[in-house]
Amino acid sequence: MKKISLWMTSFILLFAFMLPTGVKADEGVINEKLGVPIVVYGANLSDAEKASVRESLQVDKEAEVEEIYVDGNDLVKYIPDGDRNARMFSSAKITRQDAGKGLIIKIVTEENITQVTADMYGTAMLTAGIEDAVVEVASPKKVTGHSALTGIYKAYEVSGEVLDTERTDVANDELNLATKFAEDAGIDQAKVSELLTEIKKTISEQKPATKEEVEQIVSEQLSKLNIELSEADRQLLIDLMDRIRGLDIDFGKLSEQLSDFSNKIKEKLGEIDPSFWEKVKEFFSSIANSVKSWFGD
Repeated sequence: MKKISLWMTSFILLFAFMLPTGVKADEGVINEKLGVPIVVYGANLSDAEKASVRESLQVDKEAEVEEIYVDGNDLVKYIPDGDRNARMFSSAKITRQDAGKGLIIKIVTEENITQVTADMYGTAMLTAGIEDAVVEVASPKKVTGHSALTGIYKAYEVSGEVLDTERTDVANDELNLATKFAEDAGIDQAKVSELLTEIKKTISEQKPATKEEVEQIVSEQLSKLNIELSEADRQLLIDLMDRIRGLDIDFGKLSEQLSDFSNKIKEKLGEIDPSFWEKVKEFFSSIANSVKSWFGD
């Protein structure tokens, strides 16, 4: 009987550990300092598709939100060579955070955002000068995910920020190049993000003064990460990084935020380390063995 009591105590403790620890203090509360979340919808969504996006982004769970749309006119505002007639479906919810909190990116409909990853959004946003926010991206149908970034730019200006269009243009080119490498060159998406991050970190440390020095950095990082690019793609990467070199970016801060992306996403949105479930499996396995031994006595 004593063994059973100990087993029940252990089970209750484990079950309690697995339950949510309570409602977040700020859930359903309007932030009077930073403003309400801004939800940006792609302008080409039908009413039914908008309803689907609202559900995916859990808009109804917010105390209050500001809702806006993004269309081709916004695209050409932030991305000079963009297509004014582009059809836009991917949408986003942006919740501002206090300075120093960094970026947390979550694609809530991963099956429908086919090209852009959370890290790709993050590195492009930081290049554009956007920091300290929780950003959730959704689409009701399969899309590349590019229009969500334009929506994020618009949301920031609606909230009172002023973005440098040169930086947003470079950030969009960075996103396009990242997806190109992943799709056309067949490079793993995580590897692409690592490459872009490492090049930026090295630029921040070495402060290259010429394009030739940037080219050397790019070559070294490609070799270090065992990534092979065609000569054309390699030149596109060099040109992009040379443009980024000329921007007023705190690359040290950028690198710190990017390196912490994965942990912050898991912490903020409740994803659990797979090793935890292995421990749970081992725990119940030991319980089963103990029960067998009790009945075998």
